[in-house]
Amino acid sequence: MDLIERLDELQVLVEEAKAVPLSSSAVINRTEFLELLAQLKETVPEEVREARWMSRDRDELLARARKEAERIVTEAAEQRDRLLSRTQIVHAAQRESERLLDEARERCARMRLEAEDYIDQKLAAFEILLNKTLTVVSRGREQLQGDAQPVGLPEAESSPDAAPYDGADLAPQSQAV
Repeated sequence: MDLIERLDELQVLVEEAKAVPLSSSAVINRTEFLELLAQLKETVPEEVREARWMSRDRDELLARARKEAERIVTEAAEQRDRLLSRTQIVHAAQRESERLLDEARERCARMRLEAEDYIDQKLAAFEILLNKTLTVVSRGREQLQGDAQPVGLPEAESSPDAAPYDGADLAPQSQAV
């Protein structure tokens, strides 16, 4: 039997005791009452020991739980700091990469403009050379066909004995380019 059951028995014993007439006192069987009290005394130390063990276990458990909670909070704070640091590093790296990309884009655009200017100059020079070459070719063809007197050529060069087309005519003109 446990402590509560013993106390319940004592309560029943007192409640069922015969009342003394004209008083609030009651007649209780002394032997039965003392027996129940002795059983209570035997039960109480066991109950108290168990309660002390539970209390001590609870205190130890709470202390361990507090230490674990403090450790978890400390680790969480350290991890938060590491993550913030990584985040800052990532942001700095992103800003640097954006700066480098912008710089590369500007350099690429500048190089493209320079290349386009260079190509335009070369094409213009090539166009001039081609126009001169076309003019010479056209004169040569006219000379071969005998349709017309070539413009700008002396009479002596257009005679039938002269060569219809002389590559030497190109040399002075191509050097002008």
